[in-house]
Amino acid sequence: MIPVDFHIEPNLSVAEFVGILCRSTLAERETLADTEMIAGMLAQTSLIVTARVEGKLVGVCRAMTDFHFSTYLSDLAVDVEFQGQGIGRELVRLTHEAAGEQTTLTLLADQKAETFYPHIGMAKHKSCWVIPQLEPV
Repeated sequence: MIPVDFHIEPNLSVAEFVGILCRSTLAERETLADTEMIAGMLAQTSLIVTARVEGKLVGVCRAMTDFHFSTYLSDLAVDVEFQGQGIGRELVRLTHEAAGEQTTLTLLADQKAETFYPHIGMAKHKSCWVIPQLEPV
């Protein structure tokens, strides 16, 4: 197995972020053509942890946190060619560690990924409430 390098990368580029979303299953739910929106998302993110193999971005975890009480994991993407190797699990672990393990880490799972999260030790919560995104005008 090729070694994977994990880093906190607060200045991840829009192009690399969009690239990893396209190589994972998240491209189906994100609006990738709106680079201004993607740039804003990245600029306002508290914590970005990446996984690289020989310099190539193969995984990313994007989270919002106050570093004391709450951490919301917004995106977890792993290149489909590298899935099943523990990269996603390690990205989540490192994100929680960097945000503060005393924080509660929460996320909304995409239906395709629902079976992954219990596998890495996350418990399903019985209650979640959302106001969905408005459709662009």
